Amino acid sequence: MTEFLYSIDLVIFHFINQTISNPIFDKFFPFITSVPNWFIAYAILLGILVFNGGKKGKIAAVALIFLVLISDQLSSNLLKNYFQRIRPCNALDNINVLGKVLHSYSFPSSHAVNNFAVATFFYKLYPKLKWFLFITASLVALSRPYIGVHYPSDILAGAIIGAIVGLIFAHFINLIIKKTEKNKF
Repeated sequence: MTEFLYSIDLVIFHFINQTISNPIFDKFFPFITSVPNWFIAYAILLGILVFNGGKKGKIAAVALIFLVLISDQLSSNLLKNYFQRIRPCNALDNINVLGKVLHSYSFPSSHAVNNFAVATFFYKLYPKLKWFLFITASLVALSRPYIGVHYPSDILAGAIIGAIVGLIFAHFINLIIKKTEKNKF
């Protein structure tokens, strides 16, 4: 059964990594997958929340910091070290690798975990942002097999784990927000 699932993973990986490869995507996906670009976006988001979001925005801003720290540590240190899956750029021949070859483990994709955690968290707090949030998270996730550093199952698992973490965080933050609203004078 696992060999059958791996063969499906490989077919989808090769489709994303090679079949749809083109010069526009070769520039776009490395840009969208770059962590420094997220930090810029997250910093702007934090600023908007703190300065324009009222009490709810300030609570969400603090929660965002902890959410990313926890989701990243969960995926990068705990789960990757547990599963120890070798990245496709280290395991497969004749694939397109855009950027540096990574030597850390592959499963789950921390990019997918973090971005889907943030997307789900903010969707539950600000539902009008859902299309922007989930399209962005999906593009970041899709970038990982495109640049050759993750299998599709890595990003699928990362998206699911991230969504669960985001839901849990959103639940508790909504409780805190409701409690602070009840305590208004």
